[in-house]
Amino acid sequence: MNFQPVFDLKRPILIAGPCSAETEEQVLQTAHALKHQGIDLFRAGIWKPRTRPGAFEGIGTQGLKWLKRAKIETGIPVTTEVANAQHVYECLKFGIDVLWIGARTTVNPFSVQEIADALEGTDIPVLVKNPVNPDYKLWVGALERLHKAGLRRIAAVHRGFSSYGDSKYRNVPRWQMAIDLMQEFPEMEVICDISHICGRRDILAETAQKAFDLNFDGLMVETHPNPDQAWSDAAQQITPARFGEMVGALQRRAITSDDPDFLARMENCRSEIDDIDEEIISMIARRMNLVSEIGAIKKDKNIAVLQPERFRALREALQRRGEKNELSREFIAMFLEAVHQESINRQERILNPVAAAAPKQISDLWIND
Repeated sequence: MNFQPVFDLKRPILIAGPCSAETEEQVLQTAHALKHQGIDLFRAGIWKPRTRPGAFEGIGTQGLKWLKRAKIETGIPVTTEVANAQHVYECLKFGIDVLWIGARTTVNPFSVQEIADALEGTDIPVLVKNPVNPDYKLWVGALERLHKAGLRRIAAVHRGFSSYGDSKYRNVPRWQMAIDLMQEFPEMEVICDISHICGRRDILAETAQKAFDLNFDGLMVETHPNPDQAWSDAAQQITPARFGEMVGALQRRAITSDDPDFLARMENCRSEIDDIDEEIISMIARRMNLVSEIGAIKKDKNIAVLQPERFRALREALQRRGEKNELSREFIAMFLEAVHQESINRQERILNPVAAAAPKQISDLWIND
């Protein structure tokens, strides 16, 4: 797929505005407060898909008039979320500059295709947020559907992923998935929606800097004149003034340097890392040989693959050890999941050689190895 820029060459790309358009006054007040903050796009949700009924689900089509007026008065292009063909038609009628597809829509190929069909023959830019669940193929699939409809000005928005369990984030970033997207489509702009990743304003700045450190092209940030009084997602919104302060304090890193000292030190470190990686692969291979041996013992004694108590003890011990070595519990959990998935596959091939001819993905199972 070939993509064209949604924005000009200025970096970082800045998108800001309220989670929801609530009143005309609120929309205009926010837009005017952001006018001198250097933003490229003013955002506001008009239709709001909520997890449970009874929550504020958006002001509807009348909010498009407010966005149009905000654009006229400030000169800032405007964007809103669409979830179906009717939303697309309404936005085109009111001259909305950019559309975005939200996480709850990206997860549904039927809905994405409906939007793609509605946009066929247009040249309007579209931003595509990652799906709610961490499914890379769904994200790429949404991009492909729009591309097949003839759209070329497409950008991706990383807003994190829903997860079960404790996390400081509302939606766990899983940065590697966004990095994979950047590597697969280097010409496509990728923007980080720090508001939905964080879900709380006190960690927005550190997450924004993390996104800059990972070379994201820009940020999407929810701003509101009175964040605590917002009708939706109040905890993650900040004032336009605070937005300007945060962006002004961020450091934009260079991708590389031709300084000889830098290059020499990097080469030394990378050479050592390469050596360590070879050792790690060798040790994992030795571990898997033992996994296979255990699989043979289990088969001989007709023992089940899954041993929950053994795994719980192992996970807790390794997470404690990891923390002592400044490794996060999340990293240890992800590492163990990958190792144990491979262990499951190996032992299943031993216990059930015929059934295992087509390997299953059982990422939520753990074994005693």
